[in-house]
Amino acid sequence: MLEHFSYIITVFLMMAGLFIVIARGNLIKKMIGLSVFQTSVYLLYIAPGKLLGGTAPILAKQFTTYSNPLPHVLILTAIVVGVATLALGLALAVRIREAYGTIEEDEILTLNHTVEAAEAQHAEARGGS
Repeated sequence: MLEHFSYIITVFLMMAGLFIVIARGNLIKKMIGLSVFQTSVYLLYIAPGKLLGGTAPILAKQFTTYSNPLPHVLILTAIVVGVATLALGLALAVRIREAYGTIEEDEILTLNHTVEAAEAQHAEARGGS
């Protein structure tokens, strides 16, 4: 059981992040859920990349176990992309807050439907006269 501890934590974080994204209507909370989910994916890729007793493949020694550095390099790149994506999402949330006065998903949808209905009535009134 302990040898699969990292995978258990990964699955727990994945489920928690997905639940936050699905269950919450607040856009900031949804982005936090996506970040938690993304962290679980990092763990999923890094867990098999590390070998106990393994060393960095820098010096060539006989009969030495080496850890594969490729997963770590890929995850470092993914972290940078994830931070940039989170920054963009936060910037969009600020713009949505300025435009609608809220970051709650259901309130934004209600405001959109109200505006669309008012525009349809206005267009009908203009077309009918």
